[in-house]
Amino acid sequence: MSLGFLGASLFFGDSLITPAISVLSAVEGLEMGAPALHPFIVPLALGILVGLFVIQRHGTAAIGKLFGPVMLLWFTVLGLLGLLGILRNPQVLAALSPAYALHFFAAHGVAGFLILGAVVLAITGAEALYADMGHFGRRPIQLVWFACVLPALVLNYFGQGALLLASPEAVRNPFYMLAQEWALYPMVGLATVATVIASQAVISGAFSVTRQVIQMGYAPRLIIRHTSAAEAGQIYIPFVNWTLMAGVALLVLGFQSSSNLAAAYGIAVTGTFAIDTILVCMVMRVRWGLSLGATLAGMLTFLTIDLAFFSANAVKIPDGGWFPLAVAMLVFTLLVTWKRGREIVQQRLQETAQPLAPFVGVLLAHPPIRVPGTAVFMTADAHGAPSALLHNLKHNKVLHERVVILNVRYAEVPYVAADRRLEMEKLAEGFYHVVVRYGFMDDIDIPLALSECACGMQFELMDTTFFFSRENLIPTRGAGMSPWREHLFATMARNAASPMTFFRIPANRVIELGAQIEI
Repeated sequence: MSLGFLGASLFFGDSLITPAISVLSAVEGLEMGAPALHPFIVPLALGILVGLFVIQRHGTAAIGKLFGPVMLLWFTVLGLLGLLGILRNPQVLAALSPAYALHFFAAHGVAGFLILGAVVLAITGAEALYADMGHFGRRPIQLVWFACVLPALVLNYFGQGALLLASPEAVRNPFYMLAQEWALYPMVGLATVATVIASQAVISGAFSVTRQVIQMGYAPRLIIRHTSAAEAGQIYIPFVNWTLMAGVALLVLGFQSSSNLAAAYGIAVTGTFAIDTILVCMVMRVRWGLSLGATLAGMLTFLTIDLAFFSANAVKIPDGGWFPLAVAMLVFTLLVTWKRGREIVQQRLQETAQPLAPFVGVLLAHPPIRVPGTAVFMTADAHGAPSALLHNLKHNKVLHERVVILNVRYAEVPYVAADRRLEMEKLAEGFYHVVVRYGFMDDIDIPLALSECACGMQFELMDTTFFFSRENLIPTRGAGMSPWREHLFATMARNAASPMTFFRIPANRVIELGAQIEI
């Protein structure tokens, strides 16, 4: 599990670098036709990126319809330009033979190995095709890759190679110099639009991954807004959006050019490659039941390639590769600190909690005043009496005629089927225990789940009150975590989104009761 979250942490570093390097590299084409525009490259790229983050709160449903046609045009143009370059110098196709690669490594030794750090930039982004496997399925991705993307990229790279063989001076920017002079500015415009779309995909991916780690219990609750009534997966997380914008802006201002950012880019992607390989091999062994020998053979084969690319990029750590590693370590520290902190809080609550079944028996034997309506007490502990219920009885000395102990559980699957969403158990007359299950890609809506309850009990929202316990965390010296991590966890907890917002419960139906917990 920790290895998977380390890979996710590297992805957040990639989410910062990809928009910066993509838009910068596209806008830098303006210098080819007008070198005097050089001072305006960074401000222009910065303006485009800031605008991209500003419009995130409106969603991409309206402009998303253009994404497919624009990208199809983009790859078609890439392929045609590459084909024209190859036709002018067809001997470049000899490079398809792996013998040239082997000869290159034999002739250049360590230098040949280190060049992999630059070669990897030609394949980065291909892994993003599989990010939406769950939405589109395997077949459409295979079709798009083999019928469009792969041929277009191969043609374009070989076209650039043909251009360099004929005109070595084109090395300063072979991509734009592959086009005719009249097509430079249209190519800059098309490249900028394509890189904005690519950046949008990464930003959306960051929103999706953040929601997943929240629902798996590795991050505090954040405000999650839905930007489309038709597409459940289109979400917007303000905190993540503005954090990414600040990070991307600092990258653009700090590195100034795409060539400088290239050093930071490779280390994040190749690190993720290696982690993905290990995780896939674990799936092969545990889920698919492959033999140990076959699993190790597959892992060693792919891991050798991944680690070769990672090692070649490792020499660039002092020149910028440190950045995604630093971001990954920061994010990973936050994730594991939150998870460990919540475990400590639950332990402290269980130490003082009363077992639910005996507690309900005592209440029925000596019932307090019962008032009309339904009270829902949300708790993470399915076996103990919620602290909010105890505090309500202590201070208000009343009990609603219907009491629901609600426990939200997250399954390690993307989606939970509707017929398995809700489960109810009657504890005693007027007392119920309800479990609501969500996958890490499900949209959380507690009132909606309760309203669709087919368990013999009708929930009327205007007749229901939700009770929450708000913990005031007090860091103390002890066996929990180191002091700095306890303070970090307490700060994260104070800044977490309100449970009423996260669970989509109307604020006027919620009562919060405080409690102090030493961690």
